[in-house]
Amino acid sequence: MNPLQRYIADEIAIDHIDGLLPRREAMRRLALLGLGSAAASALLAACSTAQEQSEAPQPRLVPETSTGPAQPPGMAHVLPTQSISWNGSAGPLQGAWAQAADAKGAVLVIHENKGLNDWVRSVAGRLAGAGFSALAIDLLSEKGGTAVFHDPAEATAALGAIAPDQFTHDINSGIAELTLRAPGQKVGVVGFCFGGGLVWQLLTAGALGVSAAVPFYGPLPPNPDFAGSKAAVLGIYGALDSRVTGSQATAKAALDRFGLINELVVEPGADHAFFNDTGPRYNATAAADAWRRLLDWFSGYLSA
Repeated sequence: MNPLQRYIADEIAIDHIDGLLPRREAMRRLALLGLGSAAASALLAACSTAQEQSEAPQPRLVPETSTGPAQPPGMAHVLPTQSISWNGSAGPLQGAWAQAADAKGAVLVIHENKGLNDWVRSVAGRLAGAGFSALAIDLLSEKGGTAVFHDPAEATAALGAIAPDQFTHDINSGIAELTLRAPGQKVGVVGFCFGGGLVWQLLTAGALGVSAAVPFYGPLPPNPDFAGSKAAVLGIYGALDSRVTGSQATAKAALDRFGLINELVVEPGADHAFFNDTGPRYNATAAADAWRRLLDWFSGYLSA
């Protein structure tokens, strides 16, 4: 398994341990990733043991409902997106485009491991409503696009089968398309979970043309080398998400070593995927704070 595949497998195991997936479903999803029953059972057992042996165990799920009078951050001014396609390095790529009025920057949005779904489109629309034209890329384009997968678990498995380098090529193609649609604008990238890991991966590849990057609770590549990157980086983590947040110190050291402007924020009481208002770990307080920080970061480094 490559690091991103391992990340997906661990995420499935933790969802099971946290009571979000029954064992049968967790085993099915791990099988789709290519794990045999023995390896899948061992992974579930290892993750369970690791959680039990944590030095400071704490309740992991502290969800705040996204229903009721309070809207998710940015939804009050969300703009519609339109489906677009363009030529990438390995064939046609698909995405959702939202044009901001009087844009002050442009942002590429990188989805979670479920592909380009309605929630990701809403993030692009929210960014456009806040003044940043946005393109949400579909990294399953070479598989026909996220829409062809009726089972989200199969979409996740298909992403796990794509070579990590191809993601970087596709993301760079997305950045090139974004600059064509937003000429003269500085470019930022934001990614969530799996997509947050791809933001870190992009930074290790140089992130050419990217002025600001915001990885949300994304796995850090081993021995990160950001020598070729010039982006200002805002890393956002959840305090309860020990699996990912544990890499914060390493990320900070690498960003400082290579001279990148950076700020790393750990949202208290928030778990993995806390920004996704359609998921069980949504935390409204943390999401609102992260959204404010995201907009301030892009305003500071894309508008200047």
